[in-house]
This record gives sequence, C-alpha cells and structure tokens, in this order.
Amino acid sequence: MSTPVSSIRNLGPAFEAQCARAGIHSAEDLRALGADAAYARMLATGVRPHFIGYYVLVMALQGRPWNDCKGEEKIALRARFDALKAQTAALADDSLPRDLATFLEAHGLHRKPRGT
Repeated sequence: MSTPVSSIRNLGPAFEAQCARAGIHSAEDLRALGADAAYARMLATGVRPHFIGYYVLVMALQGRPWNDCKGEEKIALRARFDALKAQTAALADDSLPRDLATFLEAHGLHRKPRGT
C-alpha cells in the first residue's frame, strides 16, 4: 500500500497535487526519486520554480523542519535549484519541434522560450 505524499512532514495537499501531475503518486515514489529528480519532473509539468518550495522539499525528505536550511547549506541548495531551473528551461525550449511549440503556445498550453 502506498503512503500519500502529504504524509511527509511539511508537504501538504497542494504539493501532493503538483507531484501527482508530475507522475509522483506516493511518498515512496518521492523518496525513491529524491528531491532534485522530483523537482525537475514538477518543473517539467509547468510548476513555477520557487526556491522556498524546493528547499522545503529537500528538508522534508530529510525529516527536518522546513525552515532549518541556513547559511552555507542554503547557498549550496540555491546553486542546485538554479541548475535545475536552467536545465528544465533548456529542455522546455529545445525539446519540441517549432511548429508544435507554436501551436501549443497559441492555445495556451506551452510557455514561450525566454527572450522571445
């Protein structure tokens, strides 16, 4: 039997819904993926990147309070977050044929690449 994502400390129903959209349907799935892979999946499904959301996830998977991240650890997590965000943006911008991306954009289903 699977355990809900929201059973993990600091992760509520809204986060659970974002995970479900990314194909992460249980706390076990989330733990197996780890914070970086799970967050990358969530970004790929259109979740807006938010540093606090990312480090809350990292802290949650470590069983720590959400606001326990400070100092050098927080700086290192920021670098990981920025790398995930950049990687996801690059994939989103380059992974679709231009005509399909244009169609999706016209119907509000795909973000325009940055700078266009």
